[in-house]
Amino acid sequence: MNMLRGVPRTVRLLALGAFLNAVVSFTFVYLFVYLVGPRGLTVTQAGVISGVGGIGLVAGNFTGGWFGDRLGHRRALLTGACVSGASLVVLPALPVAALYAVLPVAQYAAGVVRAANAALVAVSVSGGGRRQSFALTRFAANGGFAIGPPLGALIAARFSYDWLFVADGVGTLLFAAYAARILPARGSAHSAPAHDPDAPGVWRELRARPAVLVLLAAIVVVDLVYRQQYSTLPVFLADHGHSTQLYGWLLAINGGVILCLELPAAHVLRRRAPLGLVGAGLLLVGLGYALLIPGAGVLFAAAMMLSLTLGEILYKTPATAYVADQAPGHAQGRFQSLYAGASISGQVLAPPLGAAVYASAPALLWPLCALLAVGAGAAVLAARRLPGRGERRQVAAEEPPIETGSPERAPAG
Repeated sequence: MNMLRGVPRTVRLLALGAFLNAVVSFTFVYLFVYLVGPRGLTVTQAGVISGVGGIGLVAGNFTGGWFGDRLGHRRALLTGACVSGASLVVLPALPVAALYAVLPVAQYAAGVVRAANAALVAVSVSGGGRRQSFALTRFAANGGFAIGPPLGALIAARFSYDWLFVADGVGTLLFAAYAARILPARGSAHSAPAHDPDAPGVWRELRARPAVLVLLAAIVVVDLVYRQQYSTLPVFLADHGHSTQLYGWLLAINGGVILCLELPAAHVLRRRAPLGLVGAGLLLVGLGYALLIPGAGVLFAAAMMLSLTLGEILYKTPATAYVADQAPGHAQGRFQSLYAGASISGQVLAPPLGAAVYASAPALLWPLCALLAVGAGAAVLAARRLPGRGERRQVAAEEPPIETGSPERAPAG
């Protein structure tokens, strides 16, 4: 397939692993229901446990690259997957008090896996082909998540919620075994790099690339806005007389459009300047929420989700690849970790902040979301003029490299 030209075999195998792992990553979709149902906790207790687990996930994303840069990205991924999988397998047998510790550990380890996986893609591809490689892994993960929640609901209905955690844990352990098989242990960029005491620190490297700092800040802002679709949006629709079915159809639009368009878009736009695409994508996210200002009609809601999804397609893959292309070799994992943490920060920030605004001034929420996203997009567009490694060289490099063949021959990037 021409769209996958230049995507190394290592990345294709990692994408397959990401798909299989995403299929069984359904437990945290049903975590709150499990805690207040079979576990018999109060809503407040379940909220605290879920919130602490979410903080663990964000922390794992932010710090996972540090382990990879020092110990090797392969080792970080395998360790994180084993810790996460083992924690989930034993979780149903643990007392409630232990959940306050074990769930954050499992989520932290899952965050480390996410950061390590992104770093592995980055070091497996030379600069020109990263956009398509990241698009493929996102496509695979989204495909797995499309299957996972319905499968989880079936398991919970036919067996019990406990089996959800066992299945997720066993699947994560199998993913670790699969990754150990496809990723070479020695003699590759996946192994621990030689430590250079004279190498600049990550903050010094970031200060030399101010456009990356602007991008990371913009991603934190837009993720806070983007994830309102999972918290305040369903409440807004219900308050305007719409059923849960409409919300389900909106999420189906999001998943379907991404699966159909993300890979072709990455291929068609591979020569376009990344920050320009990211900025345009953030503006589309802002436009999407602006469409809710007139009201909550079905057409407004559908147009909002379509604009939001097209914006996601435009900004997420180019932003990930841009950070990887800007990263120095000795800090690739930490750069990816910073992006991974920024790109999931809304999971912790969006529900409480969005709910607070909606509770106090419902009519203010969507204009504020639109303004924040548009401001983030404008900042990224303006960052194209900032000094750094530069976009011009990067755009010229977007011609995909020749297929590298076996995982053992994957370039360092």
